[in-house]
Amino acid sequence: PARSPPSHVPHTLTMSFALSSCALSSVVGGKRASVTGGHLGKKTTAPRRAAISSLVTRAAVGADKQGALKPFEAIVEAKSQHPVSDNRSNSFARTPHFHATCEAALNEQINIEYNISYIYHSMFAYFARDNVFLPGISAHFRKESVEERGHAELLMNYQIQRGGRVELQAIMPPQVDYDHPEKGDALYAFELSLSLEKLNNDRLIALHKVAGAADDANMMDFIEGALLADQVKSIEEVSRFVGQLRRLGNKGDAVWHFDQAMLDA
Repeated sequence: PARSPPSHVPHTLTMSFALSSCALSSVVGGKRASVTGGHLGKKTTAPRRAAISSLVTRAAVGADKQGALKPFEAIVEAKSQHPVSDNRSNSFARTPHFHATCEAALNEQINIEYNISYIYHSMFAYFARDNVFLPGISAHFRKESVEERGHAELLMNYQIQRGGRVELQAIMPPQVDYDHPEKGDALYAFELSLSLEKLNNDRLIALHKVAGAADDANMMDFIEGALLADQVKSIEEVSRFVGQLRRLGNKGDAVWHFDQAMLDA
């Protein structure tokens, strides 16, 4: 006998369950008839399968009280709320939660990451000069430049994943020399680096707020997990370098030992 489904099952699924049970009963009954009545055998197999297929189809699609077929409500809802665009210029992956404000804010953050990377690249070149030559510090800023460019590409990939368009903007040329009459070049460069890292942290928090205002949970999770956590660590690392260099002062031998320690790290 067909078992009644639980009361909390929706009407459409209840009907599907009942019709599927009827189909199963027809299969069992058909097999018994085939065994007991040999002359019915193979001749009735095809019609019986067609009848079962019709019942299963009706159970899967659903039927109203008048017996007219109708699709699942979820299918109707999906097609009405998320139609696939016929225009190839529009992204197929884009969802309503990804607002234009989020797209613009991501492009702005990409530009910030590239600008900071450009400044670090300039610092790398400065400390690699033969008349400056602090190879440990130079290697550090080269690594930081690559890391910031990696953040820009990470944001670009996320923009593409969400169906947005990457719009690269102009990059401002950085300064060429980093020597300072009182602080010296090493301390001045690391203090500038600390300010840049804190500025980047502020911009990431602002980007997170844009995602929150758009109720974009996925974008907020991405910013928190892929960007903000590493940004806090970067601020801590540069703060320690600034603290050490302020203790050393602007003495050439002390800065040289600091550079050797960075080269060996």
